[in-house]
Parts: sequence; structure tokens; C-alpha cells
Amino acid sequence: MAAAVDESQKWVLMVTAQTPTNIAVIKYWGKRDEKLILPVNDSISVTLDPGHLCTTTTVSVSPAFTQDRMWLNGQEISLSGGRFQSCLREIRSRACDVHDKEKGIKINKKDWDGLHVHIASFNNFPTAAGLASSAAGFACLVFALGKLMNVKEDQSQLSAIARQGSGSACRSLYGGFVKWIMGKDDKGTDSLAVQLADEKHWDELVIIIAVVSSRQKETSSTTGMRDTVETSLLLQHRAKEVVPKRILKMEEAIRNRDFASFAQLTCTDSNQFHAVCLDTCPPIFYMNDTSHRIISLVEKWNCSEGTPQVAYTFDAGPNAVMIARDRKTATLLLQKLLYTFPPNSDADLNSFVLGDKSILKDAGINAPEDIATLPPPPEIKGQQFKGDVSYFICTRPGRGPVVLSDETHLLNPETGLPK
Repeated sequence: MAAAVDESQKWVLMVTAQTPTNIAVIKYWGKRDEKLILPVNDSISVTLDPGHLCTTTTVSVSPAFTQDRMWLNGQEISLSGGRFQSCLREIRSRACDVHDKEKGIKINKKDWDGLHVHIASFNNFPTAAGLASSAAGFACLVFALGKLMNVKEDQSQLSAIARQGSGSACRSLYGGFVKWIMGKDDKGTDSLAVQLADEKHWDELVIIIAVVSSRQKETSSTTGMRDTVETSLLLQHRAKEVVPKRILKMEEAIRNRDFASFAQLTCTDSNQFHAVCLDTCPPIFYMNDTSHRIISLVEKWNCSEGTPQVAYTFDAGPNAVMIARDRKTATLLLQKLLYTFPPNSDADLNSFVLGDKSILKDAGINAPEDIATLPPPPEIKGQQFKGDVSYFICTRPGRGPVVLSDETHLLNPETGLPK
């Protein structure tokens, strides 16, 4: 009889999902509640194409698992942190009956509390380098667990759970243009994400990311925000007086596909966010000289054209996210960037420009030596800063999370351990 029981314990049920990262154009910085991750202001973001920047997560359940376990980029990590525990607890409490007829597996709602999960997650971009990897990671975790446990909540309600893992994660549960409503409830029930427009609404936009450094940042976002909330008077003014008006203007700019307004608001808000970081005690420096040179190049170009061609925005790190009004502009931008920040002599073009490489062809770049033939951008007086940019990623606005097919599982379907 014991052998039959053992056999019945061998099943493994799993789901694999892919979730995009997002870049805020009106920034989230500062919490009014640390535990629930409730922000001091609304924020708006653009979801990036998951084909170029995403997290893939496999979640699995089996009666044979003895504890909850997680692997990130192949390394096992602890799940004891409060943020992981909050997400797991919230999703488990909403789990429903699951019946997989094909595998003959039936899990009743009440069984979930006694079952453990294995999680494997992979980012196709640097973790903790200011490219919102925690946002994509926690969004993917919550989305995949929701599918595994047959949770009935919609994306917006799920976003309120993802928010408890990483604030920005709530915005990665939708594609296109997304607003995180700060909410008023002390318990955070109304602090969630809503989609303003899908990725097809403004699909001529092209996004180029300059990865200035893929190192982990010196001041984590969590620590930085806490210090800012405690010491910056500018943050209080920003949250109360500035952001509410900017949110309304940004929503209108997105609705009308008004690039001039969109660019002006995006650049101004990024600069104010970094001003707030400088206004913190002790001051926080996320940008570096390369970041400042990129800002200067874009500002001078926009000024010379008389109307904005490119918007720039920087999160908590030195990497620049530039949003070009259309593909033609993005091609010119890439030419200017490649001239100004050429790769080291031994660099391979394929690993220096990632994502949508077809823009390279438009820019007339087929080999590293073609970069030397580019005209010097008038904005930077012919100066070059070789090796200051690690690599570029060409991308665009993208879709929200999706469930992937079984062959993409990161865990072994028989054992629930990493492949």
C-alpha cells in the first residue's frame, strides 16, 4: 500500500510565463508604507518588448517537494525575504481548485496551504543594474503562480500583489502604456496598475537603451527611497505639487500621440527624479559622466531641430533609455551614439548592439569598421568616448505577460529541479 501512495506523490505540475520589464516616464520614487510598498505619487511607464527584455519564470508544484525553493539565473536564492513571502502568501490565499485531466491531477483549494512550490527564473538582461529586473521578476512570479493556482483575480488585482514584491512590478502586468495609481487606502487595496493604451496605440516609437554599466548599483532603490523620504524637502513638493499635474499631461500626450509633450515631460521628470536624489542626505548619485554626455547630446539635437526628436529617461542607475519619435529618428540617433561611444577595438558588433539589429542596417553599419565612417555629430564637436557604453539595446513598446509552451520550462517536468 505504501508503494502506491509513493507513486501518487510523484506528479509535478508546472507553468512557464514570460513578463516584460518597463521603464517609467513619470517616476516612482518614495514609499508612504515600506511593508506594503505604497508610493507617494502615481507613476506612468512604457512596457518594453519582451522579445528583447524579459523575465521567464517556471513555477511548479508537487506533493514530493519538501519546501519552497527558487533559482534565479541558475543560482539558488533564499525565499525567506519578506517580499517573496508576501507574494507567495497573497497568491496562495487566492488559490482555487485545479484539475488537470490530461495528467490526472486534482488539487483542491484547501490543499494549496500544504503544498510547496519550486520556482526558476531567468532574466535576459543584467539583474539589479537599473534595468528594472526586479519589476519583471516579481510580475512574472505573481503572474505564473496565479496561472498555476488557478487564481481568478484580473491583471489589475494581480498587480496589487506584484507591487508587494517590487513597486514597479505592478506596471509589468500590462503591455503598452501603464499607470500605477498610488491609491488612498492604508491597506493598499486601491494601489494598483491600469493600462492607459496598448502597445499598438503608438507603435512608431523606437527605444534605444545605452547600458553604461551592468554592475549592481551602489545605493539600492529601497535604501535610496527610504533616505529620500526621510530627508528631501524637494520630494514632498514633487509628490504633492508637481507629479499630479504631470500625470494628467502625460496621459493626454499618450492619448494624442503628442511626441513633443511626451518628450518634454519624460526628460523633465527624469531630471527632477535625479535632482531629488541629489537633495537626499547623504546625496545619491545614480548617473555618471557618460549619462550626462548622453543627456547633452540629446538636448542639443532636440534644440537644433526646434522640436523634440528623442526623449531620455534614467532610472536608479547610469543607463540611458532613449525614446525616438519614429524609426528614421532612431536610425539617426544610433549613428550619433555609435560615433560618440564606439565599442572597444576587440568588440563584436553582434554583442555591442542587441535587440532589433535591423536598425543597424538602416544606419549603414554592417561591420565595426563602418562606425569609423560615420559623420561626427555636431552636438558633441567630434569627441569620442570609446568603451564608455558597454552595449546598446534597440527595442520598442511591447506586450504584457504571456504563458509559454511546455518545452520552454526551466525546470525538469519529472523532478521539478533545474534542467
